[in-house]
Amino acid sequence: MNNRDFLGYGTSPPDMRWPGGAGLAVSLVLNVEEGAELSLADGDAANESVHEVTQPVLAAPDLCLASHFEYGTRVGYRRIASVVAEVGVPMTLNACARSLIGVPWLAQHAVAQGHEVSCHGWRWESHAGMDEVCERALIARAHAEITRVVGVAPVGWHTKSSPSINTRRLLVEHGGFLYDSDAYNDDLPYYLPVGSQPHLVLPYAFDTNDMRFFGTQSFVRGQDFADYVIDAFDCLLRESAHGAKMLSVGLHLRIIGRAARIGGLQTALKHMRQSGGEGVWFARRDAIARHWRQEVPPV
Repeated sequence: MNNRDFLGYGTSPPDMRWPGGAGLAVSLVLNVEEGAELSLADGDAANESVHEVTQPVLAAPDLCLASHFEYGTRVGYRRIASVVAEVGVPMTLNACARSLIGVPWLAQHAVAQGHEVSCHGWRWESHAGMDEVCERALIARAHAEITRVVGVAPVGWHTKSSPSINTRRLLVEHGGFLYDSDAYNDDLPYYLPVGSQPHLVLPYAFDTNDMRFFGTQSFVRGQDFADYVIDAFDCLLRESAHGAKMLSVGLHLRIIGRAARIGGLQTALKHMRQSGGEGVWFARRDAIARHWRQEVPPV
């Protein structure tokens, strides 16, 4: 099975707590992909196919697609940032480098508000099957451009969909990355050996994620999102009495930032704030990674 790990921590998870004795760490991840979607108009080989409308991929510049993505930065970001600021929680912006080049004001505002900017690749694209030389260059380019635009080097990485079999090794070889989130297989961080050193993985989640408004339309109303995230939060909070847990909540500017959906985020955040108390730590992913390394050093 290619050395896949089907056990994980099993019945022996690390005996640790988050800062302040909290049992549950909540990570809000705001994906910034606008302007990095595949686009013939931007010189890519094809147009992106995933957005608000399901339609065949056009063999010409797709102005409908472009307009849907533009909503995220024109309207969605400010709406989401306002809700998050009102509740007083930090976020990790999972940002494509090509996106931030077009909206440097967004990155600068996020940093000023105390949020982390992590690296979501150069383009919004899968790395599965990517040529190693090409991938190494894209990782370096993405890291350099985000550092230039933001003024702070990113320490986290997350590939759209699947990484390649080389991605993790290339991140370690590049240096400067504290963690990656290219996994969906646990409710806790864990280490993996990469080359001669342990590398930290902070699993992400596709279920507690507003992407479910698209495609299968598992979420239709904002309350659908709120109910699902709250159910996950309540379960993990109960379980965290017996061992630390982590909840990742995935957000997108052009998705949860729509007027009919933003209330779902408000409802979920207020519930977590009011019912979690001191048992919950809302944290950026870089803070989660640093605390984990401190409390659960690699063997």
